[in-house]
This record gives sequence, structure tokens and C-alpha cells, in this order.
Amino acid sequence: MPITFRGLMVLVLVALAGPARAQAAKPQQPTAESERAEYIRSHYTKFEYRIPMRDGTKLFTAVYIPNDASPGKRYPVLLTRTPYTVAPYGLDRYARRLGPNERYEKDGFIFAFQDVRGQHMSEGEFVNMRPHRAKKSGPKDIDESTDTYDTIDWLVKNVPGNNGRVGQWGISYPGYYTSAGAIDSHPALKAASPQAPIADWFWDDMHRHGAFNLVLAFNFFSSFGRPRPQPTDSEDWKRFDHGTPDGYQFFLDLGPLSNADSRYFKGDISFWKDLVAHPNYDAFWQSRNLLPHLKNIKAAMLVVGGWYDTEDLYGPLRTYATIEKQNPGISNTLVMGPWPHGGWMRTDGTSLGDADFGFQTTAIYQELEFAFFKHHLKGGEKPELPEALVFETGANRWRRFDTWPPKQVREARLYFQPKGGLSYSPPASKEEAFDEYVSDPSKPVPYTMELTTGWAKGYMTEDQRFAARRPDVLVYETAPLEKDLTLAGPLEAELWVSTTGTDADWVVKLVDVNPGKLPGGPRGGDNEEGQRNRGHQQTLVRGEPFRGRFRDSYSEPKPFKPGEVTKVRFVINDVFHTFKRGHRVMIQVQSSWFPFIDRNPQTFVPNIFEAKDEDFVRAFHRVYRSAAHPSSLKVSVLPSVDD
Repeated sequence: MPITFRGLMVLVLVALAGPARAQAAKPQQPTAESERAEYIRSHYTKFEYRIPMRDGTKLFTAVYIPNDASPGKRYPVLLTRTPYTVAPYGLDRYARRLGPNERYEKDGFIFAFQDVRGQHMSEGEFVNMRPHRAKKSGPKDIDESTDTYDTIDWLVKNVPGNNGRVGQWGISYPGYYTSAGAIDSHPALKAASPQAPIADWFWDDMHRHGAFNLVLAFNFFSSFGRPRPQPTDSEDWKRFDHGTPDGYQFFLDLGPLSNADSRYFKGDISFWKDLVAHPNYDAFWQSRNLLPHLKNIKAAMLVVGGWYDTEDLYGPLRTYATIEKQNPGISNTLVMGPWPHGGWMRTDGTSLGDADFGFQTTAIYQELEFAFFKHHLKGGEKPELPEALVFETGANRWRRFDTWPPKQVREARLYFQPKGGLSYSPPASKEEAFDEYVSDPSKPVPYTMELTTGWAKGYMTEDQRFAARRPDVLVYETAPLEKDLTLAGPLEAELWVSTTGTDADWVVKLVDVNPGKLPGGPRGGDNEEGQRNRGHQQTLVRGEPFRGRFRDSYSEPKPFKPGEVTKVRFVINDVFHTFKRGHRVMIQVQSSWFPFIDRNPQTFVPNIFEAKDEDFVRAFHRVYRSAAHPSSLKVSVLPSVDD
């Protein structure tokens, strides 16, 4: 067939467009994410409800029901309550994922998502970490426990095709709502999984032993904390524009915290005002401690966290322990993996930062979580849940225990020694001995080498050589270990210190130091170049800051007396890590960790949020290591079969 002029021009245009145009013209191949979204759209029907609470407030709830749900085929409800929006809004607009993973959607559940009171499309007033009311005398006495109870009660009575069983889950803030929802459990609530739950807001997210979490609070509430006078279906999330990728420089240029509102927030962020008004652990923060109220829980509990969660590591550890203590006899399991915040759902868990775990660590957890909900909500086979399923970093393996921390652990102390040594023997010097450095607020120690205005992705496993080589960071390390050393449970720093200032922060980091040359290479199953490059790597295992003014009380701070030797003692969140034979245990001590933690002015002021430029001064800090003042780190050692 002869080619027409029009046909010839088409061929010419296609040729001129080149391979890129031709490639773009091809239909896109479906991705796993798009296939999942398509499955949901074709197998579920969406409904939107405004569920009345006992005080008359109505909470917006999006519900997705399997198309084949009927009186003869019923499904359990899986509930998530969130302050972050249940978008997309509208009956014709579907979420792209419903369950923690696609297994849930294929197996069939009724998925319910609720905007909590005062957020997005729900009525009422939003209160950050709304205080729990232990005693309730009428319908006006509401909290997150009652809102959850009323929601579940309405769902099982009104949503078609449900089997009368409800599960609840959520990560981070939704994890807190899951914990709160288990208190005085509704009879239909059979299983709940608080994941990275906030437990006490002074300790989770906002502070670390009173030291202010600057990056999280500033970035998060500059977007999340703005007022919402009326319900809105707006799905916009406006991120704060720092004007630079360099967070260290941005927050240094911010100067004192007293500049934040006048320069950026303009009085619109009510929670920032709360932070300024409550610098100490007063009634405002104490009322936002959910732990004492975790009682009368009837649902089976699966508490989940990540060893490298920079936001909520305190929460899952304390939530599990408190539920265990205050609700004897219930099913209560702790899972701790080698993950960052929410990493058990968003990553495969193979590696993080400078740590490589050797395999996809999330797979075993996701199977266990699915089996947990399927058993309690659908009568599936009972999973073999241990009391604690915890990942042992360093050795890179999952372990099961009857208790957490394990009963077998024994306490030991690692003492600071002359010339940067570290050993189990207390220092022998009868004379006063110390190490000294200058702490300068104008040049704080960075918490990461990554260039970012938000969270550094892998700072909790980052190589610490960049810090160890600074003159304002003290370093103590053991000789190469002759056999493996496993630490399991909380740590406790006990520092004897003095300062020429009247206030100071103390940051203690536990670090795993590789040998200069690692075993491996092609025959050892690892990349030879990669092994060589990791020689002498100083991998962060755990770090914890402490604001020195709170050494006697988090509610009543007090200054240091310049030059006076003073004990500073504080607990550091749990670890489960094996330092392998040939490695060294290292402890680093410093007085800034910026901008993860705000700068201490080193002049005592009643409220650091109101400190001025002139309050920020250089100071000489000393850490003592004598027989009279033996600085140390208390550890919990898990004996091996050879011990």
C-alpha cells in the first residue's frame, strides 16, 4: 500500500521525536502500588459516616467494606484513629492502601479510618495528647478512650457485614490513640497493636531528659499545629520552607529559641506557646502521660517499636512494660526490630545508615502481625507469639524471650579510664583525675553529617568518626574484645562532672568500633571493598542527651555551681546489641547534639525558650574518672552459653 503524504509526515515526526518520545508513548507498566490501589477500588465499597460521641460531637469516619460482605459472609473491623487526615474525602475517591500490608486487603477486612476530635472533618476541639480522665461522671467527661469506645460501639451496631469483632492499630500518634483505645476496652475490641506509640509526651518526641527536640518540634508543628476552626476536607499539607537544605545552619541562624515565634510562627502555633509556657515537667506534661492509665485492658496487645526510632523509642518499651504490670493475665507481646520510625511498614529492613542487617527483617514481623489480627478477629490459627520478639543488632538475628529485658542479664559497669581507656575495673587513682573540653554554643557538635533540614535518615547508626575527631567530644574505648559481648536492656550513665558555667547538657553515646580490617571478601561472602571501607567504623548503637539542670528533678531545675564536682545520673533507652569478638566498645561524651537537640546557653536561665543571645557562653566542662568520682556506664550483660 502506498504511503500517503500525511502518513509520511507522521513517520517523519516520530523519527524527529526520537527514542524518548517513542518510549513515552508506550503504555506504562502497572506497579505493585498501582495494582494494590486497583484491587481496593474494585473489591471494596467506600462509605463515609459522622459517628456521634456521647457528648453529641460527631467524628468523621471513612469505612471500606468488601463487596461480598453479607449476612452470610461477615468481616471484622480494623480501625485506625488519626490526627493526620483520613483523606481522600468523597465516596468516589479511594485510599491507595487500607491495611498495614496488602495481605489484609486480599484476605478481607472492613477498614475504618477516623479523623479524631477537632481534626480535619471531625467536629469538636483538638487537644494534643488529650489528658485521660481516670474518673468520669457524665457524658461531658470525654477522652480518647471514650471516643474509641463510642466509635467501636457504633461501628458494630451500624456497619453492614461486620462480625462483631474489632481490631485497632496505628503508628506514632495513631499508635497513641490505639493505646488509649484499649483502656477500659469495649467488649468488641479483641486485638490492638500500638506501634511506636507516644506514651508520655515529655519523653516521646518533644524532649530527651528535658533536652528539647528542636528539629521535630519546629518542623512538625510549623505544619501540623496550625488552627482549624471548622471541619474541612482540605488535603493540603504545607511543609515549612527553610530556604536552605542545610538544617544545621538554619537552626544556628535562628539563634535563641525566643526568635522562633517572632520570625516564623507569628503567634499561629498554639502548641509552641505551650512549649514556651511549660519548659519543665509540670502538670501540663504530667497529665499527658498515658502510662498510669493503661488499665482494664481486655484486648490482646501487640506492641511494636524500632531500636532506631528517633521519635518514639521510649513509648513502645514503656507501654509494653506498663501493660504487662497493670493487666496481669492478658496476651501482651513486644516486638522490637532494627527499624527507624515506622520502618516495619515502609522498608524491608535490610539496612539503615551504616548498619547492614543482612536480610529483610520486616518479613517475619509482617507475617506475625497478620497472623495476630487474623487469629483474634477471624478465628485463624493461633500464632506462636513469644512474650518478646526482639532483634539482636550486631549479631543480626531475631531472638525470643519469656520476658523483656531477659531474666538472665547481669549488671556490670564500664568505667572511664586514663588515656581514653574503658574497662570493668573502677579507676584506681586516689588523686582527682578528669578530662576537659571547651563547649561552645556557637559551634555545637552536629548529630549527623547528612545535609538535611529534617531527620537524618540513618543517624542512629551513623559512623561517629566525624564526632570522635572533634576536640569537644571525649572518647573512651575498650581493648579489642576477646569474645562476643551482648548487652540487653536499659543503660544508665553516671557522670561526675563540673563546669565553669551554670548549666550544661551531657550527651552519652554507645558505639560499636569495627576492627581495622574486617573478615570477609569474596570467599567470605561479602564485598571485599565494602569490608575494607568499614574498617575502624564507629557505628552508633545508642545515644542519649541529658539537660543537666534536671539532675535532681525534672519539675524543679537548678543551676550548677561553677567548679563544683556534681553527679549526673540518667537512664538510657534499652539496647539489644552484640559487640563481636575483635570489636571495641566505645563511649563518647559531649555537650551538644545539634540541631536534634537545641543549644544549652550554659548560663542558667529559668526558661531556655526565653534565653537571649548574651546568655549563650563558652564553658569548660570536666568529666571525672578518679576513685572518688568514677564516671561509668551501667550495662546489662546477657551471658552466652560459654559464660
